Amino acid sequence: MPKLPVVAIIGRPNVGKSTLFNRLVGKKLALVDDRPGVTRDRREGDAHLLGLDFRIVDTAGYEDHDAQSLPGRMRQQTEAAVAQADVALFMIDSRAGIVPLDEEIARWLRGARTPILLVANKAEGRAGEQGILESLALGFGDPVQLSAEHGEGIGDLFEALLPHIEGKATDDDADDDEGEDAPLKLAIVGRPNAGKSTLVNKMLCEDRMITGPEAGITRDSIAIDWEWTAADGTVRPVRIIDTAGMRKRAKVQDKLEKLSVADALHAVDFAEVVVLLLDATLGLEAQDLRIADKVLSEGRALIIAINKWDIAENASSLFNGIKRALEDGLSQVKGVTVITVSAATGKGIDQLIQAAFETREAWSRRVGTGELNRWFERAIEANPPPAPGGKRIKMRYVTQVKTRPPSFVIFGTRVDQLPASYERYLVNSMRRDLNFGAVPVRLTLRAPSNPFDRRE
Repeated sequence: MPKLPVVAIIGRPNVGKSTLFNRLVGKKLALVDDRPGVTRDRREGDAHLLGLDFRIVDTAGYEDHDAQSLPGRMRQQTEAAVAQADVALFMIDSRAGIVPLDEEIARWLRGARTPILLVANKAEGRAGEQGILESLALGFGDPVQLSAEHGEGIGDLFEALLPHIEGKATDDDADDDEGEDAPLKLAIVGRPNAGKSTLVNKMLCEDRMITGPEAGITRDSIAIDWEWTAADGTVRPVRIIDTAGMRKRAKVQDKLEKLSVADALHAVDFAEVVVLLLDATLGLEAQDLRIADKVLSEGRALIIAINKWDIAENASSLFNGIKRALEDGLSQVKGVTVITVSAATGKGIDQLIQAAFETREAWSRRVGTGELNRWFERAIEANPPPAPGGKRIKMRYVTQVKTRPPSFVIFGTRVDQLPASYERYLVNSMRRDLNFGAVPVRLTLRAPSNPFDRRE
């Protein structure tokens, strides 16, 4: 599929950048709130504007702060987004008029090599006329007047963007969403400050995500395309999804944090493999088990990564303790892969990605009918189903109805009386004998609908 041209949206906080981003991608991907500074990391999405396709980048509000502060690190991300874009939209709030920070941003942009289009948002009605006139002094010509919230002026935006991005799409070798060669959709989740964004930056070998000692820096779930080189030299595509930290529900009171957690859970739904990142200095806590249970309940494949292993104390006992706690706490899946990593040094990252690809392969596996029914016969012969009340439960055959996660249906008579313990036996036997490992396996029991089948 083609590699799309890139358009970045920049401007001071709370001028409507994320609202325009959501309108162009056609869904509410970016968090939007009345307070300033909601967006922190760069968020990307595929935009469609009157037949024009491009990659749109939402950025944090540009602020004048020390480079080491959180707003300063956010500004560095915005500057990087502009440098990598084919064209940038400099957005102002026409109702608020031009403020000193707008003028400072304009001075910076006049020295950029990227083409700049001035966009006057909130231009519906007459309230923004004065601000539109003031914006001419910024030196970028007549602004594109629009309302990101109501969709007014989108046609004018199309005409302004067209000469900058038309014909810039290039051929790429990307494959379909599914299949062995498709990008691995890898979400990284965990509690705040576990090191998720630091790990992503180490994978990418660049400061793509904002990091720091402050808990809860990441708010949006950010998807980034990356290529991983395996030990044999094979280059494989990965779509990494960095998510906001998930605290215990009772501790989440702020509306914005609730939105961030909901966004992280939404990212899990669209992932193939989910890495639950633990902090080696804190060990495994109840919240980690709750997150893991949520991932497995959604049918995603799970890997546990223990971060900060380079500074862990009593490493051997810590690792064994976490393994035992996982066996006790995740009763529905045994033997989840556990890997030690260091986001600071990069140790363990290759093993983590290799394990993720292998886990996706098991999660996507389809078993042939012959192999499946041979397993079924062996499993029943080794441990026949019980006969509650002296009435035999007859299990006729099994079929795989879907993959991702592997899902099976067993047909038989009186299967509604089958104990949960026997269902667990079948699932565990299936994982062991059919090489599904620790991925979620769905099993449904179904009795025949024909009433004459009850003669047994």
